[in-house]
Amino acid sequence: MRQRHTTQGSIFWFRPEHEIGDYLAKIDEWLNGTPSLLDWVEKDLKSSQSRGRPGMSCDQVLRAALVLQYRQCSYRELEFLMRDSLSFQHFCRIDPFKAPGKSTLAANIAAIRPATWRKMNRCFIQDMKVRGFETGERMRVDSTVAETHILFPTDSKLLYDGLRMMVRTLKRLKGIVSINYANHSRRAKRHWFAAAMAKTDEQRYPHYRSLLQDVEETRLVLIAALETLKKQGDSATDIGAVDALLELVARVMSQATKRIVLGESVRADEKVVSLHESHTDIILKGGRDVQFGHKLNLCTGTSGLVTDITIERGNPADQSRLLPMLGRHRHLFGAVPEAVATDGGYATNDNYHGAKSMGVITVAFDKMARLNVEDQISNNWLYRELRRFRAGIEANISYLKRCFRLARILWKGWRNFQSSVYLSVFTHNLIVWARSG
Repeated sequence: MRQRHTTQGSIFWFRPEHEIGDYLAKIDEWLNGTPSLLDWVEKDLKSSQSRGRPGMSCDQVLRAALVLQYRQCSYRELEFLMRDSLSFQHFCRIDPFKAPGKSTLAANIAAIRPATWRKMNRCFIQDMKVRGFETGERMRVDSTVAETHILFPTDSKLLYDGLRMMVRTLKRLKGIVSINYANHSRRAKRHWFAAAMAKTDEQRYPHYRSLLQDVEETRLVLIAALETLKKQGDSATDIGAVDALLELVARVMSQATKRIVLGESVRADEKVVSLHESHTDIILKGGRDVQFGHKLNLCTGTSGLVTDITIERGNPADQSRLLPMLGRHRHLFGAVPEAVATDGGYATNDNYHGAKSMGVITVAFDKMARLNVEDQISNNWLYRELRRFRAGIEANISYLKRCFRLARILWKGWRNFQSSVYLSVFTHNLIVWARSG
């Protein structure tokens, strides 16, 4: 039976005198004073088995997740920390002789839903408001991109990956249904590499034609095998996953045919850039390189805490996100901020007048967007002050990306992508508060 928290401490727990130990002690104090977090974690972990050996307590899972993100370690390294480090054993309430393995750590941490991490961060921000650490009177907004863990996509590589995944699926199904198919993986690999090395579309065309033929042949065989499985009523096979794979492969074939064979363009929101991380969006910010991941909109205050973050689908313009972020800020703090500072991407007349109508006293854009400084702020000194305040969010974003794994999300799938982002923000906020003294 899973416990909510560890009731008995180990005699081996020890916290040395060190600044990281001081951070952990302060975070430990806040976690102990907020027992509602364990209720939320317990709901996410309640599907675990109630029989057999007792698993990790809810308290241990929550604290281990914070250590994972704070130290930017793998689950194998986290297992070692739980067995080796006295400080982290004390913080995570783990007996070194009963430390969980990497698979146990991964399964338990992944079970916590994205909504739970987001709720924890909102709870922390509201507590910081009560303590006066973050008043919400000033707000700065900016956007960035968190990349998914994929290689740079090309149509030839996607076709080859699709064929490999279909062949792998057919091998698994061979013992269930009678299948006759040819494995074209080696030939497809040669054509993929040749297409990637080709310098012109005329040189690529024959390799793409062979790839498309091999993929279509394998796809038809897998469709026939899937129809047989449906007729047999097989419940051991995840038919939904096979259907999803076939749909993705069909989209990849369509976009490759349009781009290479027909010479047509394909809209960014219609493209598939990964078969493994199919939720990935194509993001182009300004004149920078194309990025593959998801756009994030962040709000921070004078304390440096990330008060709010949204994970966008697609590539919405920054201009359309300012007023919704102000509405979320009002819901969280009970009032709109007195001053808002953003970069030029959010600067429009509609945003300026909309923020004013919501009750914001001072709105400062880093670029004018056809607005004079006098139209925004009556005091030039105040405008310069808010521009310097806005620049601070760049440091917040850099700190998140360098030290809390927000630059590239290694967790797989859309659900886990969200969990990793919200966990990064929650851990960042705890550390920023703990380091404040």
